Amino acid sequence: MNSGDENEIAKRVEELKPLLKSVLEILGENPDRQGLQKTPERWARALLEYIQGSDQDPFDHLKVNFTLDEDDYPQGTDDMIIQGNIEFVSMCEHHLAPFRGIVDLAYIPNNEARVITGLSKLSRVVNVFARRLQVQERMTQQIARALDEHLKPAGVVVVSKAIHYCMIQRGVEQRDSVTISTARRGVFVEKPDLERKFQDYLRFDSKSNFN
Repeated sequence: MNSGDENEIAKRVEELKPLLKSVLEILGENPDRQGLQKTPERWARALLEYIQGSDQDPFDHLKVNFTLDEDDYPQGTDDMIIQGNIEFVSMCEHHLAPFRGIVDLAYIPNNEARVITGLSKLSRVVNVFARRLQVQERMTQQIARALDEHLKPAGVVVVSKAIHYCMIQRGVEQRDSVTISTARRGVFVEKPDLERKFQDYLRFDSKSNFN
């Protein structure tokens, strides 16, 4: 983070502090008591951290790529690059309650360009979209679209699984409910058997022990 970013954050924190102090007062709290004196500032900084992905472009993480030789990736192959168990925490835009879970994704390099990206970049792309006011369904689609647009692969599939604290702490209070969202592009739409293979790989991974 550069000094310009730090100055912008400090400015936004100062703007948020009186507003959040008012929220505490409306809730019946005394923001001047010892335990709450620093809460508006901490809350402001936390909120800005929760949505820091709103100011980030996923292309920043995908613009440095690599090309596979044709000998290593022959024409016509449907071999996948899979990244599983990417952890994320996001903030539901409906109730400003967190939801957290994992993303499993795969892409198949284009037969002509054969472009791949660093594995850590995939996790960063997930984090860019998770660190926004979100709904899970849109986040899943955004991840797939970003990979599709910037890597130009033959196909992309993204699966997100999450628990939502708006369902745990309020309303229906479903503590064990899990939400699953999927997004597919390219050959994963055209060839449903590829998604089944992807799921088979994930099941195999869940049985493996790398420790």
